[in-house]
Formats: sequence, C-alpha cells, structure tokens
Amino acid sequence: MTDGSAPTLTGPPVPGQRPHPSGDRAATDREPGRGTGAGRPPTLAEVAAHAGVGRGTASRVLNDSPHVSPAARDAVLAAVAELGYVPNRAARSLVTRRTDTVVLVVSEPEERVFGEPYFAGIVRGIGERLAEAGLQLVLTMAGAAGGHERAAAYLTEQHVDGVLLLSLHAEDPLPSLLEARGVPTVCGGSPATSRPAYLVDIDNLAGGRSAVDHLVATGRRRLAVLAGPQDMSSGRDRLVGALDAAEAAGIDRAEVAVAVGDYSEESGRRAMAEVLAAGPPPDGVFAASDLMAVGALRVLREAGLDVPTDVGLVGFDDAAVCRHTDPELTSVRQPVARMGRVMVEVLLGRIAGREVPPDTVLQTRLVVRGSTAR
Repeated sequence: MTDGSAPTLTGPPVPGQRPHPSGDRAATDREPGRGTGAGRPPTLAEVAAHAGVGRGTASRVLNDSPHVSPAARDAVLAAVAELGYVPNRAARSLVTRRTDTVVLVVSEPEERVFGEPYFAGIVRGIGERLAEAGLQLVLTMAGAAGGHERAAAYLTEQHVDGVLLLSLHAEDPLPSLLEARGVPTVCGGSPATSRPAYLVDIDNLAGGRSAVDHLVATGRRRLAVLAGPQDMSSGRDRLVGALDAAEAAGIDRAEVAVAVGDYSEESGRRAMAEVLAAGPPPDGVFAASDLMAVGALRVLREAGLDVPTDVGLVGFDDAAVCRHTDPELTSVRQPVARMGRVMVEVLLGRIAGREVPPDTVLQTRLVVRGSTAR
C-alpha cells in the first residue's frame, strides 16, 4: 500500500448476507450488525444495502430530508428496525454541526435542585419535551463557587445546540455571555435587575395578588408576607403583587409585615419567627413557596396559633406537599411542568432559526384548601 490506507481483506460471502454494493468490502465495513448475526452494531452502508438504496438516500432519510420518495423512506426505516441501527451522533455532528444536546443550567446548589419539588416538576417537563425531539439533556448546577465560570467555559456552540437557564439571580453573567457567543439560550424566570433576551416565566405578580385577595376575602386584615429572594424576579414580583392587593383592599402597605427567605422550608421558619417576634401575630400569611408555608405552619403551631382559626395561610406552587399538611394548604398553582416544555419549544425554534416570541408568560390559579377555611 502506498496511499496510507489500511489493507483490505477478502473472503467468501457469508451465507444469507446481501453482497456489498462495491463487491468485497473492507473488514471495518463488512462486519454485519444485529440484523445479520454478528455482535458489532450495523453501519449506515449496511442499512442502505439492506434497503436496496444508496448510502446517500439512507442518510437523507435518517436526517429527515424531504427530498426522499415515500417508498425509499419506508424501505430505509424498515431496514433500521430490522438491523437495529443506531445513528452515530459524533459522525452526524461533523456534517450537521449539531450535537443533539441541550444543557440545563440551574443556578442553585445541588441540595436544593434535588430536594425541592419545583425543580423536579420543571426538569420533568424539559426532559419529556427534549426526548420527544430526540435530543439529550445535560443538567449542571452553577450555584457553587466557580460554577458560573465552569459553565461558561463549557457552553459553546461546539459542545451544545442550546442552553436553558433556570433560577437566575441578580448579576448572573450567563444570559448575556451566551447571547454574545451566539449560543441559542432561553431563560426560565429572570434576575430582578435585568431581563433576558428570551424568557419564559410565570405571572408572579398576579399570583401574589390572588393570594392576598383571598386572605382579605376571608376576613383577614393583619397581613404578613414571607417573601422569596429579592434578587430574583419571582421573589420580587410575588411580594409586589401581594402588597398591591393589600393596598387595593384599603390596607396600608407599610402595615404589612414582610420577612424575606429563599423558598426553602428552613427560611420559612426563620421568616415566620421574625414576623412573630416583631409585633402582634398576623391573622393572614402569604408565603412565597409551599415549603416556606410548611416552615411557617410549624412555627405558628409552636406559638400556640391555630391554622386556619387564628391565622389563614397561603403558599405558592401547589406542590404535592400541600395535600399532606394538616390542614391541607391553600396555594397558588404555577404550571411548572408546562413551563419546562414551553422553554424547550422556544429553544427548539431558536435552534432552527425560526422567529419565536421573546417573552412567554404562563398564568397561575389559586387552589383553596383547609388552611384558609373560616
């Protein structure tokens, strides 16, 4: 051999095997896959030969090209099923410049991502929609020290097709950095100080208003809000919505007791204790998450206050925990699984170069249970 290529090995045909279109094949190309009885996965050339079409036609079918006849498409798909062919993603990416991979970056520590129902719901929605689209999901947490720098170094067009960002806090550099690099990006929620280019969010203002409207409608006037983080738009907007509703009901905003947490149960305990230590107990409490409401419920009981007789309590999320408290928790339902699916829909549009809406806002709904009964 003088051209540097590997030598070819020839031999008698395997019984029952179709001849290769080019005659005797190189050893690296002629080992049959599952459909012809050997252990190595089948190649695209074998799929094409089995279907009786050219390799280019088989490739176009597997890449969903419209320039293929129905008969050829059916033959190739039948061959794929019979032989058990699995496309080589690495080889495909060299041609399409696609990796078929989407990264979800959550700007929170691992214990929160894996311990709170909000994240479980939204990741489920994201994962389901990406699976339908045939894309892989990679999850990374950027809440620890140096997490943003490591994520930024990895998230380039060479590594991923697109990025989903979740739980953004103030001064988060990733949205603007990724947009500047040309990486298609969609954010779930936004920092309190900036608005990403492409955003899917919940109507947190309306959710906060509906919680306090309900407390007022059940006769509560001494109100407290256990707010979420104020460096996130969700935490800020739920608080603003709650204060707007109090003011509309004739309650001075300054008279509403406010304590800030981070959506965790422990922060709800601390915030509720802070409110009780500051003055007379409220008769209505809106907590910015269900876990904060669970923490508040325990503190109220420890203080000898009954829910709902002495204090009406409303949470936010409508997570499964609402149906396991005593009494069951009234909560503002946010469609987290749907939010995940919509984030993927917008991202798929951006990856494909389609025009997509820069802002998508999903509505909330109040679910009334025993914690606010009169």
